[in-house]
Amino acid sequence: MSKTTNSLTGLALQKFKRSFWGVFSFWFIVVVGLISIFAYVIAPDNSQYANQMHLSIHSKKPGFTVQMLTLPSQNVVEQGFLDKIFFGKKAGETEIPISDYKIENESLIYTEYASDELEGMTKTIPLSRFPEATIESYLSTKTFRFGTDKYGRDLLSRILVGARISFFIGFVAVFISLVIGILMGSLAGYFGGRVDTIIMWIINVTWSIPTLLLVIAITLALGKGFWQVFIAVGLTMWVEVARVVRGQIISVKEQQYVTAARALGFSDARIITKHILPNILAPVIVISAANFAAAILIESGLSFLGIGAQPPMASWGAMIKDHYNYIILGKPYLAIIPGLCIMSLVMAFMMMGNTLRDALDVKT
Repeated sequence: MSKTTNSLTGLALQKFKRSFWGVFSFWFIVVVGLISIFAYVIAPDNSQYANQMHLSIHSKKPGFTVQMLTLPSQNVVEQGFLDKIFFGKKAGETEIPISDYKIENESLIYTEYASDELEGMTKTIPLSRFPEATIESYLSTKTFRFGTDKYGRDLLSRILVGARISFFIGFVAVFISLVIGILMGSLAGYFGGRVDTIIMWIINVTWSIPTLLLVIAITLALGKGFWQVFIAVGLTMWVEVARVVRGQIISVKEQQYVTAARALGFSDARIITKHILPNILAPVIVISAANFAAAILIESGLSFLGIGAQPPMASWGAMIKDHYNYIILGKPYLAIIPGLCIMSLVMAFMMMGNTLRDALDVKT
């Protein structure tokens, strides 16, 4: 006989597994998470922030191919293995797009690539600049799968590295919002009275301020940067969590198991953390999934306005900002590709949140 799980968690998991879009969204988010962690391993351009610029091949279409000459750096940058994997390769070698080359008199003579049927500059480099025996080891054919941006950077690499900001801001912002929201909501719902009045006043004041305006104010106060955006977004998303937790605690704090815990002499902190919170986590999990999506959208909006992640850091919102005017210049993919990435990730979180809501609903 097959063993069936009759617990609420087991039933919720079974309902979640029956939803194709919920499971698909979950695995899509897992894949994006792995890509964001190992972006520099996957990306064709593994330099820090995928910031190798080639102005001569700017704004090229997807699939563009060019011959690259790699000039070895005279200053060797020491980097650890993990540092190279997680933070990219520090700029050392220089890549030059070329259209032709030849070797004469112990020198390499190459012609730089020039677009629009123009002729590039011809330059000469002594072969002693190249430590390897054959010059062919420094020549390669590079294909830009998603084309290049307006600075000649590999768009695919920037997309992969940019996933890190959009993905991790969800984790950091949701973590901050959960810590503050659960604490404030628990205090307000459990103790009531004056504590509830003060906390609800703080919640209502914060709620009345437009989210984007509040994030901009916090970002400007903390300064522009990577972690400042994470903290700013997290500090604006706790209100909704607090309201949900407060409402749930008010509805269950007079239940028999809570009364029994009080009669046994348990402290208020233990009753809240050990008895009440585990029984009201379902709506908190659902709202966290929605907050993931909201955090990604807010970060993209801030980067589009120029107060999010700062150059040369790759961000999907900043990529749209840099290239939105290319939509009317015949190269809309420069803005559409990062826009589709934002849309797909946000949609995945929303669909997973909807599936979790249905799976954790005891009425179904």
